[in-house]
Amino acid sequence: MSPGVTMLERISRREEADLFIAWIAIAVSFTIINITPYGLMGSFNPISPLTALIYFGISLLTVGIGFIFHEMAHKFVAIRFGYWAEFVKDNTMLLVAVIMAALAGFVFAAPGATVIYSRDGRPLTKRVDGIISAAGPVMNLILCVVFAALFFLAGGKASLAGGNLLAMLGIAGVQINAMIAAFNLLPISILDGRKVFAWNIPIFFVLIIAAFGTLVAAYYHLWMLI
Repeated sequence: MSPGVTMLERISRREEADLFIAWIAIAVSFTIINITPYGLMGSFNPISPLTALIYFGISLLTVGIGFIFHEMAHKFVAIRFGYWAEFVKDNTMLLVAVIMAALAGFVFAAPGATVIYSRDGRPLTKRVDGIISAAGPVMNLILCVVFAALFFLAGGKASLAGGNLLAMLGIAGVQINAMIAAFNLLPISILDGRKVFAWNIPIFFVLIIAAFGTLVAAYYHLWMLI
């Protein structure tokens, strides 16, 4: 990285626009499934505009932050290794995410990908590709810790049962970030997990167990309230 150039200055205007559009689309998708958990095919519980706005705000601060930090972790780690990386949104998948949320109450969040370029023709080694790929899920697991701290500082399950907004934000943040980490660590297709597995199998299992374990623990708090 050139002297005097910060990491944030490596985000182009086009990339900023793609991140913003993807952030809003994902937040809208998760807001929809909070309002209609089973989509338009199921029952619809009317809610006030204020409640809908609260759901949207929570989605922006949980899945939005989780998504952006995940992609930026890939980008900045790639830059540290001397490559160029840039997030590119996928308009088709963003549309699919919103439609699936509305119709089926399920979000398939694949808003795009961070594309890595080699400026000097250097190939991307299995080790470097694995580390860059692991960076995204690791960032989400770190965010799980941050949101868990917020949840417990807000009073934990007792506050959640009472409708405390900070407790709701905290538990939602843990769930969403654990979900993003777990999904991306699946060792299939173009997901991060396949590249991490190809690089280092023990690290892959540590990460995927941590992700799914955190996801189960987060939902367990909600099950105990039902």
